[in-house]
Amino acid sequence: MLTTGKAVVNTGIDAAALKPAECDVSRARDLPFETVTIDYEGREHLPDAETLADLARHKEVRLTTPVRAEGYDPLGDDSLSGEIPEGVRRVAVAGHPAYLTDDERRKAVAPRLGAVVERDPDTWVGTEGVERAALATGATQFELLSRSTDRDVRGLRAAGFDGEIAIYAPTVLTDDGDTVLDAVGAYIGRRGPVARALPEGAATDATATGRAREVLSAASKDYALVGTPGEVAERVDALKQAGADTVVGYPARGVEEFC
Repeated sequence: MLTTGKAVVNTGIDAAALKPAECDVSRARDLPFETVTIDYEGREHLPDAETLADLARHKEVRLTTPVRAEGYDPLGDDSLSGEIPEGVRRVAVAGHPAYLTDDERRKAVAPRLGAVVERDPDTWVGTEGVERAALATGATQFELLSRSTDRDVRGLRAAGFDGEIAIYAPTVLTDDGDTVLDAVGAYIGRRGPVARALPEGAATDATATGRAREVLSAASKDYALVGTPGEVAERVDALKQAGADTVVGYPARGVEEFC
């Protein structure tokens, strides 16, 4: 059973992340959030400029752009950046290797992140795998939720970082274990510490048993926002108490869960 939009708002989540390979991103207009981020899943899934422009008239829209990818490279081919409609902001990331060519993977990330932020200081910068380079930009840090996020955010604040910090997390608003694993088990199973702890060849969905299920069930609360709306609200509040400014939830069971 899916939750209602009101329940999602009551969790304290501030924004939604949509994957264009999974849904029509124009559905963002139905979401009870002012801000929506759109993930990059390859050129074939890029929303067209008209769709983005329409969304930007109703929401704050942020488009994820991998700075090593041709078309978004500020030190090379930047042609796709020119097609981003006015009013659509960016999340600059190194880029998942699955969506990059061999040549693109070999490009240096740090100078490209710096170049993007220099052009547009309002850019958010994804920290996955490039934490130091991202921090050096001084821009909003866009971090994936992990078991160390609370500690890391507190550390940044204690060290004097006064920029904004946004946290991205797959979200499943239920405490049903099978539903949680079907929605985020594969994602959780790919995270480094979890992958190392899982038995070789173990299932990561609701069919997981024994040691694999124990590892995945425990890790689901480290790497995703899962549980009843009340439980998720407590987790979101803890992140903000640690120093996070914005929590971005990805509706792992489908966009309908946030509508």
